[in-house]
Amino acid sequence: MKIQASERSSVSMKTPSTRPSNENLLVHDVVFLRKFMTEQGKILSRRSTGISAKEQRKISKAIKHARLLGLLQFVHTR
Repeated sequence: MKIQASERSSVSMKTPSTRPSNENLLVHDVVFLRKFMTEQGKILSRRSTGISAKEQRKISKAIKHARLLGLLQFVHTR
């Protein structure tokens, strides 16, 4: 039995707008990078964000670089 498109449950994907490819702008934009992180500080997967693999690699690299610069925390503290 096939499920019709109208019967499928709608899954809302997060699709924040991507930034230009300039890495420096991406690293310093902490508000944008937090859209791709959980409350605990983990990086969200491609499936949950809805972005391409290439963009996911850029964003995860930028998050890790921002953590090393001290702009983002490694873990969430209470």
